[in-house]
Amino acid sequence: MSGETDLIKLYSARILALAADIPRHGRLDAPQASIKRRAPLCGSTVTVDLSMTGGRVSDYAAEVRACALGQAAASVVGANILGCDLAQVRAARDALREMLKSGGPTPPAPFDGLEVLRPARDYKNRHASILLTLEAATEAMEEIAAQTSCA
Repeated sequence: MSGETDLIKLYSARILALAADIPRHGRLDAPQASIKRRAPLCGSTVTVDLSMTGGRVSDYAAEVRACALGQAAASVVGANILGCDLAQVRAARDALREMLKSGGPTPPAPFDGLEVLRPARDYKNRHASILLTLEAATEAMEEIAAQTSCA
């Protein structure tokens, strides 16, 4: 019963509120890059559509089919990614991974709202779902950067 109680505490009101209201949810008509990522353990999927102008995210949408934790992470990302450059998104991805895996610091602003997911550290089977959106966004930005450097 204790494990079940801990899991219920993990799904706080704040996490559930974020999961219920994901900004920029859906797909873009003509993104520069579209990346679909899947968490093999739980089956969560995220498809990120992204466009950049001047090295910064100018348009973004994500189709999210994940648990409440993955949805909450997607919500924080969707609310804050516009205007970010690749270094900021990579830093957020890496910090989120470290926060979950080893209790590292909260991801830097503007992604510091991901702090709400710190209690998931003890649930390793949820980490992949939580990381999906930032991993897909980073991959999309790297793809666009590679396209534009070859142009």
